Amino acid sequence: MIWGMFGIIAILLVYGFWDGITDMLDRWGLKEEYGYAYFLPFISAYLIWQRRDRLVEAEFRPSWIGVVVVLMAGFLFFMGMIATTFTLVQYALVLTVIGMAYALLGWQAFKIVAGPLFLLFFIVPLPPFIYNSLSGKLQLVSSQIGVEVIRWFGISVYLEGNVIDLGNYKLQVVEACNGLRYLFPLVSLAFLAAYLYRVEMWKRVVVFLSSIPITVLMNSFRIGVIGVLVDNWGQEQADGFLHYFEGWVIFMACLLILLLEMVLLARIGRTKRRLRDVFGLEIPKALPQGIEYQTRPVTPVHYAILASVVLIAVSSFYVQSQQAILPERQDFNGFPMQIENWRGNENRLEDIYLKSLKLDDYLIGNYADSMGSVVNFYIAYYASQQAGSAAHSPRSCIPGGGWEIERVTQVDLADIQVNGEALNVNRLVIKRGEYKQLVYYWFQQRGRVMTNEWLVKWYLFLDGLTKRRTDGALVRLTTSIGAGEEWTDGDKRLADFSGKVVPLLDQYIPD
Repeated sequence: MIWGMFGIIAILLVYGFWDGITDMLDRWGLKEEYGYAYFLPFISAYLIWQRRDRLVEAEFRPSWIGVVVVLMAGFLFFMGMIATTFTLVQYALVLTVIGMAYALLGWQAFKIVAGPLFLLFFIVPLPPFIYNSLSGKLQLVSSQIGVEVIRWFGISVYLEGNVIDLGNYKLQVVEACNGLRYLFPLVSLAFLAAYLYRVEMWKRVVVFLSSIPITVLMNSFRIGVIGVLVDNWGQEQADGFLHYFEGWVIFMACLLILLLEMVLLARIGRTKRRLRDVFGLEIPKALPQGIEYQTRPVTPVHYAILASVVLIAVSSFYVQSQQAILPERQDFNGFPMQIENWRGNENRLEDIYLKSLKLDDYLIGNYADSMGSVVNFYIAYYASQQAGSAAHSPRSCIPGGGWEIERVTQVDLADIQVNGEALNVNRLVIKRGEYKQLVYYWFQQRGRVMTNEWLVKWYLFLDGLTKRRTDGALVRLTTSIGAGEEWTDGDKRLADFSGKVVPLLDQYIPD
C-alpha cells in the first residue's frame, strides 16, 4: 500500500509542477551557466544511496513539521503560479521534496540525507531580473579588474563601460564574459566540497563563500590575459577555440585554488590534518548481515503528505483553468509621431532583442523638439506577464550596454497626473566614458504607476489572483546630456516630453 501511495504522490507532483519543471529544463539548455544542473539530481541521489546503510539502521519517526514545510511549499507554489513566476514554482518543488523527506524520516534520519537534498537548491535558475542585474555588475567588475591586469604588463589601455580600448583593438566584455559560467557551477561544487569536508563548521563556511571571490578574480584575470594576447598577437586571440580553452583552464584553476584552500584550512588549528583524512567520498559500507526488510507502516503523516500534494495538484489545475483577462487597447502602430512641438522618428528592435524581451507590443523612437533636443521614447507592453515574459527593468539592462549607473533616485513630476496622483519616476544618471545620459522610467500596470520592481511582482500576484490580469507596460525616456549642458537641462527636457506623452498612454495601456 505504501509504495502505491508513493507512486500516486510522484504522479501528482509531476502534474502540479510540470510547467515549472519544463521551464527549468529549458533554462538549463539555453544558458550555458546552468549546464551543470543536469548532474546535480544524480549526485544527490548517489550521496543518499551511499548512506543507505545508516538509513537502514535509523529509526524513522514521521514528523508533522515536515508536513508544515510541504504546506508552506504549496503556498509558495500557488504564489508562483498566480504571479507566473516559475522561479518560485521551482523553489517550491525543491522545498516540497525536502519537506516530504523530513515528514517521512523525522529529524534524526533526515540529518543523514539533508546535505544531498539541500544541494538541489542549486538546480533552480535565478529570476531573470536578478540574473540580468548580477550579470551587468559582474561585467563591470571584471572589466575594471581585467584592465588593471593589462596595465601590469605595461600596456596602455582605456576602459569605457564594458569596452576595453587597447588603441588598435577594442574588446567588449559581453554577457558571456561575466563569469557566471564559472560562478554557478563553482558555488555548487563548493557547497558539495564543504559538505564532504569533515572539519569545523567555520572552515566549511569559508570554503563555500570563498568560491565567489575566487571566480570573480580569476575571470577578471582571464579577461586581462586576453587583452594582453590581443595587444601582442591580434584580435583572433579573443575568438574561437583559444577563447573557450582559456575559459576551461581558468575554471580548472578555480578548482585548484579551492583545493589548495582546503589543504591550508585542514592544517590550521590544534590538530593538523592531511586533506585526504578529512575530505572525500565515503566508501559505501555493506548492509548488515541477515537484515530483514520490512514495510514501514502507513501513518497519519503519510496521509497528510498525500493530502498536501493533492492540494498542490488541484491548485495547479485551478490556475491553469483560469483564463487571463486581456483588456482591449489600441496598438502602438497608431501612436502619434507628432506630439505638439515634438516630432518622432520610429525605430525597430532587432529580432535578437525581441526574442529576449518576449513583449507583445512596443514603440521605440526618437522625438525631437523645435530646438533640436532629442528624447528616446521606449514603451514595452505585455498582455500577460508570464515567467520570462515580464517587463525588464532598465537597471538590469543598461549595464549590459556598457553604461555605468552612477546614481538612482526617484522624482515626483507634480504637474503630471496619472489616476489623480503625481507621476513618480525612477531617475537614472548613467555614463559611458565621456558620454552622459539621463533616464526616466516607470511601470504602468493595471491602473498603477510603480517604480519598485519588487512591488511590481507583488501586484502581479495580487491582480493575477483577484483580477485574473497580469498585463502592463514599462515606460522609459532617455536623453543625452550634451557638452555645456547640466543634468537639470535633461530633467527639464524629460519633464516637458513626459507632460505631453503621458496623457496619450491611457488608450494604449489599460487601467
